[in-house]
Amino acid sequence: MAKILNYRVIVEQDEDGVFVAQVPSLQGCYTEGDTFEEVVTNIKDAIKLHLAARKGVSGIPDDTNTEFIGVKNVSIPYGSLANS
Repeated sequence: MAKILNYRVIVEQDEDGVFVAQVPSLQGCYTEGDTFEEVVTNIKDAIKLHLAARKGVSGIPDDTNTEFIGVKNVSIPYGSLANS
């Protein structure tokens, strides 16, 4: 029986409407897609490729030692950057 691995994925939509997904616990594991469904499919493939590439190097990395706290949007006035 195959082991089930669970990863947290962050999905954002950029200014051009493209969906971008990344896996924080797998450094460099990210992808994009034109739709939410496409980016989810793409990130699953990216995770599989990432794990396959690392299998012989350091075992299968996982994020079992991390705890999800939450997501927060932070807003700052743009003009304040010039006065820093």
